[in-house]
Amino acid sequence: MVTVTLRPMTSADIAAVLELEGELFGEEAWSRAMLRGELAQQPESRHYLVADDGGTIAGYAGLLAAGTQGDVLTLAVASGRWGQGTGSALLEALLAEAQRRGCTEVFLEVRTDNARAQQLYRRYGFTQIGVRRGYYQPSGTDALVMRKELGPGPVGGPSGQPGAPTQPGAPTRAGAPTQAGAPTQERAES
Repeated sequence: MVTVTLRPMTSADIAAVLELEGELFGEEAWSRAMLRGELAQQPESRHYLVADDGGTIAGYAGLLAAGTQGDVLTLAVASGRWGQGTGSALLEALLAEAQRRGCTEVFLEVRTDNARAQQLYRRYGFTQIGVRRGYYQPSGTDALVMRKELGPGPVGGPSGQPGAPTQPGAPTRAGAPTQAGAPTQERAES
């Protein structure tokens, strides 16, 4: 079960998030400048959260909302926290925020070799709609493009009930920002 507090990500969290980025994404980790650029766009078009466990960042997630479309830009959980519901809590919070902002659909990209993340997203109603070849750089790994329709009412858990039991939440990345800070939908790992 989740024992963390979800709260908005601030610039004070960047160092801890960068540490997790390096551990979870290696060469494909976002840079300090990328994270700052994303946070600078809050709350207008971005929504970033951290899972805070008594001052330790156990995970983080980000959403881009533009018009009726939302994009999960990133979702990552410290490997020692996998299987405890942190990833599910972060994803539920992003979906609820997308719905609050009037999004009717949410997209993401996830590595084709990340079965754990794919399982999480499928439990929440995401379906595969395409493949982007060589999407993740520098590895050249392909990405599955996934989509979820949002309807009226609460987002809920995988069974449609808020707080429903879930499986592990590993790192998940969908959409790395470009140099200018605009999303390019480059990664999704869970």
